[in-house]
Amino acid sequence: MAIAESFQNSATIGTTEFFLAANSTTQGSGQSTDMMVQLLLEMNNLANGDEYRVRLWESVSSAGTARITHEWTISHAQSEPNWLTPAAILMHKWDFSVTKLAGTDRSIAWSIRTAT
Repeated sequence: MAIAESFQNSATIGTTEFFLAANSTTQGSGQSTDMMVQLLLEMNNLANGDEYRVRLWESVSSAGTARITHEWTISHAQSEPNWLTPAAILMHKWDFSVTKLAGTDRSIAWSIRTAT
């Protein structure tokens, strides 16, 4: 099994949903490479009153529509500045997204790590 950092960047996240693998506010067609995936976010910039939503999107089939598979909420200043999803086996049209729900727009760095 090969482990890699397939997507890595940072962006200022606001109230428009931002898709990380696409590096865009547009969802696009999603990633179609079959792999085990884990997302690491650097949430050290959050302050009390900030609230962000993280979503994992995937389609049930290659011909299907990408839909929300998991959703998490991260709130307030973080005592552990890095936030990590569980690993997931993904195949069809997948991506992660982040949206600010409350507080201040923050610069968030991400790393999508994969195993194939």
